[in-house]
Amino acid sequence: MLPIISGEVLTLLQYFSEPATLLSTNYQILAANDAYKRLYGKDILLKHSHCYEVSHQYDKPCDLSGETCPLKETLRSKKPQHVLHLHHTPHGETHVEVETLPIYNDDNDIIYLLEIMRCTKVATPNAKTKGLLGNSAAFRKILDLITRVAASNATVLLLGESGTGKEVVAQAIHGTSARAQEAFIPVECSGLSENLFESELFGHQKGAFTGAYNNKQGLVEAAKGGTLFLDEIGDIPLSLQVKLLRLLETGIYRRVGSIEPQEANFRVICATHRDLKQMVEQGKFRQDLYYRISTFPIKLPPLRERREDLPLLIENQLQIIAPKRKLSLHNKTLSILLHYEFPGNIRELRNILERASLLTDQNIILPEYLPEECSKLTKKLENSPVSAAIKPLQSVEQEYLQWAVKSFDGDKAELAQKLGISERTLYRKLQKLNCNI
Repeated sequence: MLPIISGEVLTLLQYFSEPATLLSTNYQILAANDAYKRLYGKDILLKHSHCYEVSHQYDKPCDLSGETCPLKETLRSKKPQHVLHLHHTPHGETHVEVETLPIYNDDNDIIYLLEIMRCTKVATPNAKTKGLLGNSAAFRKILDLITRVAASNATVLLLGESGTGKEVVAQAIHGTSARAQEAFIPVECSGLSENLFESELFGHQKGAFTGAYNNKQGLVEAAKGGTLFLDEIGDIPLSLQVKLLRLLETGIYRRVGSIEPQEANFRVICATHRDLKQMVEQGKFRQDLYYRISTFPIKLPPLRERREDLPLLIENQLQIIAPKRKLSLHNKTLSILLHYEFPGNIRELRNILERASLLTDQNIILPEYLPEECSKLTKKLENSPVSAAIKPLQSVEQEYLQWAVKSFDGDKAELAQKLGISERTLYRKLQKLNCNI
């Protein structure tokens, strides 16, 4: 029998501006505040009584559906838990930070669980929006890190191959930080020569050198109160690294030609495709600078490790490339791209789609409009389970998944790995198709 819920506990829920619920130890929703009802809809709460039914549309707890369950972890550890989930709402799928807190009785037994949900503004699973986009396991892993660090002032180091979207991630961190109202200043470090380094970063006084006809504001000053994004920091020569380190350590700089010290005020986010640890070992990058910028490293996954996001990214890119056309991919074209390795990652995907959009006079992108390196896959995919008929991308994915389930002899964990998605995502997709494995 459930304990009687006091009026004070119910009133407490309304103090949270974020959606919040009071749950029993078997995940039953006992009470919800107005913000929760607005997010998930009052009708849903009337039809379902458990949190996993409302947020995930599951018929069993998250941990039994391939998902990490913060409620179960709180019951096990008796400590608060924090995870990032993809929730279903009447407004569509939404990335949500979920925090669970235990509530005890006088005997130190957990009798309730307080669940607080915060919809993240960092990214979206909606193809019609701008910014970070995705819902794969690899994407949600970095999204959780981005969400955690954005509110702080910690220095972030973004690592990953060229074209993985490091500047977009940096802008997302800045946009959800306390400095969001101030400037985001990108600095292309590979383009800074030794002669230009100090002048570009710190600015110069009129007459400081030949050609300095006016006072010039530097990028450090332009970033005052905001974020300085040092892109490809691994390309900065050793001779200049000490000057950058001094700026980051002291927060003091001088304009070229001036003796007046200036105080810097910015958050620094760095990015590189290089292996900085290896460069430190080789003596090509200062160890002290490396430790100064790598407070919170985030490694961005290449596109081949988040294939599940491809249909979403393709739809988004086509809307950006040709907003006045209703472009779509032929099923075989999509199949080829789903098997392609994308050495240039998202940047290469955008170039492929833009080229194809210019080659087609219709609204369908056929396989022959793909570049040669992609077309080499055509023969290998002649026996693809995808039909040649023109269908929505969602239908194509469903057909392929049904074929994969019937054709694969292993268990669900192995199939998820082969498909490049998480076990939880596989469960969710199969549940929509009413498939069993």
